[in-house]
Amino acid sequence: MNTLHRGEVVVSHLTQIHESNGRKTHAIDDISFTIPAGKFVSVVGPSGCGKSSLLMMLVGLAEQTSGTLSVAGAPIKGPDPDRIGVVFQEANLYPWLSARKNVEFPLMLKGISTDKRADMALKALELVGLREFADRYPHELSGGMKQRVSIARGIVQDPDVLMMDEPFAALDEQTRMVMGDELLNIWERTGKTVMFVTHSLTEAIYLSDHVIVMSARPGRIVDRIDIDLPRPRTFEMTSSPEFTRIRNRIWEQIRSA
Repeated sequence: MNTLHRGEVVVSHLTQIHESNGRKTHAIDDISFTIPAGKFVSVVGPSGCGKSSLLMMLVGLAEQTSGTLSVAGAPIKGPDPDRIGVVFQEANLYPWLSARKNVEFPLMLKGISTDKRADMALKALELVGLREFADRYPHELSGGMKQRVSIARGIVQDPDVLMMDEPFAALDEQTRMVMGDELLNIWERTGKTVMFVTHSLTEAIYLSDHVIVMSARPGRIVDRIDIDLPRPRTFEMTSSPEFTRIRNRIWEQIRSA
């Protein structure tokens, strides 16, 4: 890992074309951007624009047709949880394992000793405010708590970058706002780079330093907006004239793209 670029994400001239039964689908077309280390960046756009495809390539679970991807100064050649943590829309917890054991699971696959992985898992659960629920099973946890366990599992190996694919989409609005504040708290405490895919313009603006706006398929970047709202963010900001102006700008870009 190049420590000079620790946490930096660089996407250069990325294109992805799917081929099935002789038909080609142009999913993403020649996109380039950089996420500086430690920044929180959201990606928005209409359904089918390639947001999730982009994230899957960045976490090493899909391949690009052309272009390059790098995280922390090194190319992405496959899943690498030491550099890149990932949280998906569904928590996907193992129902027969406790919260702690769910967080420990990727550490067990790496052969980390029982005592060390238990300690690492408890520290991750403490970071997301769930240490006292370490021995609870998924059916004993609320939707928001399950997602916090999923976040703990994503950060337990202390990656430089956290990739999140609509992690709060299945939650009710109130829980979603609470989870957004908790995510910002985790981000501020850890200093990790975060790329956050969402359909919610309000969520993207509220959380982010920058918002990347993608067009309909083939996905292209049509705007990148710096969010200059002060931190810490508050719910009252969502009704401010500046917040409304940014949301309208993004909506116009998506609608006309």
